[in-house]
Amino acid sequence: MAPTPAPTIPTDWRGLVDDAAVFPPGDADLADAFGAYADRSGEWWAGLVGSFVVPDTALGSVPADVPVSVVLTSGAGAVEGVAGLAARKGLRLAGLEVAVRDADDPVGNVRRIDAAVRAADLRVPVHIEVPGPATPAWLAAADEVAACDHRLKLRLGHVDHDLVPDAATVATWIDAALDRECRFKATAGLHRAVRHDPEGGGAHGFLNVLAATQSLWDGGSVADATTVLEERDGAALARTDVAGARRWFTSFGSCSVTEPLDDLLALGLLEKP
Repeated sequence: MAPTPAPTIPTDWRGLVDDAAVFPPGDADLADAFGAYADRSGEWWAGLVGSFVVPDTALGSVPADVPVSVVLTSGAGAVEGVAGLAARKGLRLAGLEVAVRDADDPVGNVRRIDAAVRAADLRVPVHIEVPGPATPAWLAAADEVAACDHRLKLRLGHVDHDLVPDAATVATWIDAALDRECRFKATAGLHRAVRHDPEGGGAHGFLNVLAATQSLWDGGSVADATTVLEERDGAALARTDVAGARRWFTSFGSCSVTEPLDDLLALGLLEKP
């Protein structure tokens, strides 16, 4: 059993980053990634990292003492197999992540996912990704996610910079989640705290997303949140009520867990003990 890290990370930041080292663009070797996850358990900042994220195809190689979030590669049909394998191996299943695959019937797809989860009696957070902009069909699927008491998963980055959603789209997604009092996690691209411009295009910052979430929850408009998502002043973003925002924005997957740490240290939001 891996040792439980001492609670040296403030509550506001605990479990913010899910270790997605095996996914692009990191593409780390599975054994190496598990080794790094275990090695950092004694670090003062270990509590910043929550679950280890793996595709369902790799679940059989997961050690029993690692809290694991499983990305389903074949939709609702994979739920039963994941539940059975986790039970047989005594795995610490921390959550499921699944994308809606039926663009013509996203609401029905959400219902099928929910039915599979209930049939398997899985009592873990389920994050459902509804691809595309916030069209009426997207919003209807988000309604169903909330009605089923699941959570949304928002894809904020892409290896192709042309496919990174713009700030207005992200603000609309967050607003829709909050309107439904639906918690959400983010995936892809949130390595850095503040919005920046890597080669090829813009990238969102996780502190921007926290600040935009709090702005909307406090009654701000989608236009206000869009402005916050485009902010590049880290000192201004550092004044965010992180505790309030974390109630809804629970975590984000990142193939690097040290880059978020470095940014939090640079902004004075974390201090080495």
